[in-house]
Formats: sequence, structure tokens, C-alpha cells
Amino acid sequence: MTSRIRVVVVDDEPLARSALTLILGGDPELELVGEAADGAEAIAVVRAQAPDIVLMDIRMPVRDGLDATRELLDRADPPRVVVLTTFNADEMVLQALRIGAHGFLLKDTPPAEIVAAVKQVAAGRPMLSPSVTAQLISVATAAPSREDEARARANEALDTLTERERDIADAIARGLSNSDIAKELHLSVATVKSHITRLLLKLDAENRVQIAIVVLHAGQR
Repeated sequence: MTSRIRVVVVDDEPLARSALTLILGGDPELELVGEAADGAEAIAVVRAQAPDIVLMDIRMPVRDGLDATRELLDRADPPRVVVLTTFNADEMVLQALRIGAHGFLLKDTPPAEIVAAVKQVAAGRPMLSPSVTAQLISVATAAPSREDEARARANEALDTLTERERDIADAIARGLSNSDIAKELHLSVATVKSHITRLLLKLDAENRVQIAIVVLHAGQR
């Protein structure tokens, strides 16, 4: 029997934690192994339970989710972190993705989509939700004085790509899956995967979410 996906929920709102507990507990492939009300508690729970996935709120008292995410991802055997955010994505969410979070979920995402997202991330497929990509773009370009240096670095990195690699990076930033990219660009899925492997190396990215962040910073979307 395949082991279940172990999940920890981190949110300072008790109602939000309860809702997520009900949602996740209803799927036989998932196992809720702990919950926490702030980043400090999250570190302790992860240390004790060694989950596969952490659903991490960002804005919390005591220790915020960004700081906790950074520490968790520095572990020798880190969990995969999915950021929980409200509809108004902000700079903290963008920072979480930069440091290696594997995706983000809106807090009002339908239950079935939350479960599907957890399974997707657990399977090693970072999640970039198209529904909030536009907001992240807005945040990335809202303050030129802070973003100029990052934009310049991103453009330098994109200049090293071939035309096909740039097409695929752009598609990733739009939230397309490998199969969707293959259909749009008339390629095989295997070819798309090969291009993504080269993109990860050229852009010094750990996952496709970070590829998307480079594109967003460069102002390509």
C-alpha cells in the first residue's frame, strides 16, 4: 500500500486551519499530521512530524511564514512548501517564491482544487496558479526603484536562452503545464521536459516557479 502524503497546516486563523483540516482529512491519500498558528510553531511541528507538504500562511504573529519557509527549505531534507495567500498577492508572497516555495494557493480555492494542488506538489510538480499570476506580475513591477536591479539580472539571464527556451519560459510564467506547452508550441512533452531541464540550469532555478519569477522580473509578461 502506498504511504499517504503527510501534510502540516500553518495559519494563525483557527477557522482557516479547521477548514483545511476538514478538506484534507476527507481524502484517503492525504494525512494531516500537524498544524501550527505561527512560523515558530511550524518549525517545531515539522521537526517532530517530518511532513511531505506544508501549507504555509505568510502573515502571522510571532514569526511570519516567510521566515519560517526560509528556515524549512534550508533543512537537509526539506518539506515542500505551498504558500497560502489572500486574493491580493503581495511582496511577501513573491519573496516566498523566490526563496524556493513550490507554489501558492488562494485561501478561497475550492476544496477539490486544494487537494489536487497538494498532490501535484507532492509529486514534484510545483504549482503556479494562473488565477493569481497577473497579481504577481503587478507586484513585481510596482516599485521600479526596488526592482531595477532584479529586472536587469533577469534580462541578462533570459538573454542566454534560445528563442524556443524563451517561449517555454514565457509559457511557464503563464501557468501552463508541460502538456499545454507541448500543444501550444507543437512539441512533444519529452522535448518540453528537456528544454525545462536546460532552463533550470541556465537560470540557476530550482523549479519552474522560479523560472516564472525570472520572467516576471524581466517584464516579459
